[in-house]
Amino acid sequence: MEIFFASIILFLIIEGIILIVKEFKRPQNFPPGPNWLLPFVGSSKYLKKLSQELGGQHKAFDYLSKKYNSPIFSIKLGRELVVVVRSYELIKEVHSREEFDGRPDNFFMRLRTMGTRLGITCTDGRLWQEQRSFVVRQLRNVGYGKSKMEEQIHVELNEILEIIRSSKDTPIWPGETNFIATSVINILWTFTTGAKIKRNDARLIKFLNLLQKRSKAFEISGGYLNQMPWLRFFAPEATGYNLVKNLNSEFYKFFMEVINEHLMTYSEDKSNEDLIYAYIKEMNEQKDKENSTFKIDQLVMVILDIFIAGASSTGITIDLALMSMLIYPEIQMKVQKEIDEILNEDSEMLKYFDKKKMPFTEAVLLEVQRFYSIVPISGPRRILKPTTLAGYNLPKDTTVLIGLETIHKDENHWKDPQNFRPERFLDEKNNICNTERLFPFGAGKRRCLGDQLAKSCLFTFFVEILKEFSLEKCESDLPSNDLLPGMLLSPKPYKILFRKRKN
Repeated sequence: MEIFFASIILFLIIEGIILIVKEFKRPQNFPPGPNWLLPFVGSSKYLKKLSQELGGQHKAFDYLSKKYNSPIFSIKLGRELVVVVRSYELIKEVHSREEFDGRPDNFFMRLRTMGTRLGITCTDGRLWQEQRSFVVRQLRNVGYGKSKMEEQIHVELNEILEIIRSSKDTPIWPGETNFIATSVINILWTFTTGAKIKRNDARLIKFLNLLQKRSKAFEISGGYLNQMPWLRFFAPEATGYNLVKNLNSEFYKFFMEVINEHLMTYSEDKSNEDLIYAYIKEMNEQKDKENSTFKIDQLVMVILDIFIAGASSTGITIDLALMSMLIYPEIQMKVQKEIDEILNEDSEMLKYFDKKKMPFTEAVLLEVQRFYSIVPISGPRRILKPTTLAGYNLPKDTTVLIGLETIHKDENHWKDPQNFRPERFLDEKNNICNTERLFPFGAGKRRCLGDQLAKSCLFTFFVEILKEFSLEKCESDLPSNDLLPGMLLSPKPYKILFRKRKN
């Protein structure tokens, strides 16, 4: 008996040693990177410290890329193999190859989707293909990307202009008052649920608060909790686990109230009124299929993905576009001159298509997206089968992160990337050019679902605000190009003085 127990102990010791050796062993011909300092932790602590010292994870990646003199490098976060790509050629390749279309199936990604592997953003394979195709098709059916969307944008635009007018020369910050983010959410809400929400509606206020809390919570939990999920059992508050879990529950209840209202009022003739009715129709048609991907929980996650994809990033980009006009008043004057030449008081409703008539204004908005790069690191992607990239071997299930800011700030291409210079997007004939290295919405099959709405809102809101108002600095709350780090980069608090322009 003693020999038996001794054998078991010896076996466990050997297995433990093998497991630890595997933790330190790099795959053959793997990209260069920092040593994997601790078993089961990897370089997580090192990356976190580096990010804090340099002011963001994207800056830590920039440092590591330079340290290893490579546009592709590796790092081990917890037990997860991660590869970071930071050149246009490699990023273009990742965007276009099917083996990079996967999403990691880890604790953090499941936590984002309420403990499931559902929705569109965080899924892959058949479920992702079916759901994305259906959502894109049905959103178009209810008017997304068409004249109906333009009309909804103008309804929200009029409310934005009224809010600015009512400020009566009192400086305000769009990011603090959320009047732009509220408009984007309301447009998405209309297409998803078929009804507009008033700005003072308790549901809309609650939803905005949930989105803001969620963003902060994921900034807290996105590090160690993903790499060492067992920490939630010992420090659920400090790791942000309890906060995210509670917010997920609130989101689920919030969306289920709307879905249940649709279930109670559903009839087949309503299936083209909004996305939820269309989804219910599809669920009913596929209810007898054992492998159907159309379920209530999946619908909840689809709705969450739509709002996350469209609301926060669009609001921040418009905020930065307005802020840049304060920092570069000479550019503001050129934009307004072009607007005045093209538009007048009797002009018909401004449409996104009209951007072709205003190339300098369009160039300014492209430069805002390049210069600020609010999504400095996109992804993450999961490699679906063993492959190679830049001559390195990448095992199946390796996570790939895409350094978008790198190509937006590449000196070899842009020459002076640290300068805000819209003219870089105009050729000698004043036509838009040089956009192939700009990826504010990603590229390929994983391109952002909300890009059409984002671009239309950005152009329409920006042009109409500058048509009616001149933007002036408030000396006590000056703007800065130094953005706050986070999952999305965002402006530091500042204020705009909106002055009514003279006709």
